[in-house]
This record gives sequence, C-alpha cells and structure tokens, in this order.
Amino acid sequence: MPALTENLLLQVASVIRDEVTTTDELIPSGETASYRSNPYKISEFTLIRKDPQYVGRAKAAQEFEKARVAGDKEKAGTFYQVLKAVGVDTPVEELMKTTGIGSVLYAKRPGDGSAREYAASCQKVLGGLANICIEYVTKRYRSNCVNWGILPFTCPEKEIVLEPGEYLYLPGIRKAVEDGATRFTAKVIGKDGAIRDLELELNGVTEAEKKVLLAGSLINSYKEA
Repeated sequence: MPALTENLLLQVASVIRDEVTTTDELIPSGETASYRSNPYKISEFTLIRKDPQYVGRAKAAQEFEKARVAGDKEKAGTFYQVLKAVGVDTPVEELMKTTGIGSVLYAKRPGDGSAREYAASCQKVLGGLANICIEYVTKRYRSNCVNWGILPFTCPEKEIVLEPGEYLYLPGIRKAVEDGATRFTAKVIGKDGAIRDLELELNGVTEAEKKVLLAGSLINSYKEA
C-alpha cells in the first residue's frame, strides 16, 4: 500500500443516494463468512447488493495504479490524459511519481450497523482511496477508513453533483493533510470533459490519524515508526 502521494486522481466508482448505507450493505456478512481470511476474495462482495458494478469500476481504476507503481508509462499515461482538461500538461514520468490513482465512493451517510472493519478494508483492497459523505454515521466506520488510508471527506451538499465514471482530481492533497487543512477544493472532470469545483471538508483529523493517512495505512505507519 503506497503512501499518500502529492496529488490524487480518482475515478468515481459508486454514488449511493440512499439516506443511510449500513456496513452490511457495504460488505454483506452471511455469504462472505467463509472468505474472511482471504481479503481479495471477500472484496469481490463489496456493495454487491447496493451497486453490483462497484467492484468492476474500482478494479478498472486500480489497474492503472498498478501500472503506475510498476512503471508502465504507456498504460498509466492513458489514465492521466483526463488531466489535460484541468490544464495539467506534466510529463507522464513526473505524474507517475507525484499523482496516485484510485477510486472514490460517495454515500450520503455510510457506516451504520456493526463495527465491521471489512466495510473499509475491502474498498482499499480494490484501490479505494477516499470516501465522500454528508456525515459518517459512526465514528468506528470513519476510523476504519482512516486506518486503511482512505481519506474521510465530507461534503454538506444534500444532493451532490457526482456520477460514476467521473474523475476527481485532488492537487496538493498530501500537503493539505500535512498542514491540517479542513477544507479542500477538488476538481471534478465530467464524462464530457467539463470541469467543476467540489468543495470538500476533512474535519476532525487528529495528529495520529494524520500520520496514518500520510503513510497510506495504519500498517504502513507502524513500519515507519
């Protein structure tokens, strides 16, 4: 799990507009019981009841992050092409060093129900790097997101303008976390290439959580200690 990069380019993998999304809806319990020792297999069930296309979308974006990490300039470069819409004309070689690739999940109020770590870890296994919501129903779910290096954004808009397949560009996100910024302006790149701003909040991040997010996960932060 790489550390948080200077910038992030995320593809929207799912937008859930239900008022509340439970941990059991994020990752069901019954059918996954026999796979709990296999994070890759259990991740295949993420949001299977809410959005069956989520896993495929997340994995598609993750393939480009794998290419970035492996140094595959040609493949990673195809994902970075969308950045030209926001005026980023940086060479691919430099983008591969500074701009991580992943997916983002939006749900109005996620995390209700049991304290199920898999609800967050499965997203990370699939390349999920951020959540956006109006509010987190439980502190436990938000904490689990942080522990897996998933940025816990909030956005007060009740009807956010965001659709699966769009891109979210987060320039300077690492410095923002380092500086303890609570507000952040992301650039949404629509499917038609149109650009719009999205005002996000990153509230209540403690110094300990900051270290985890910068390291990319709690596991990584232990290795750095």
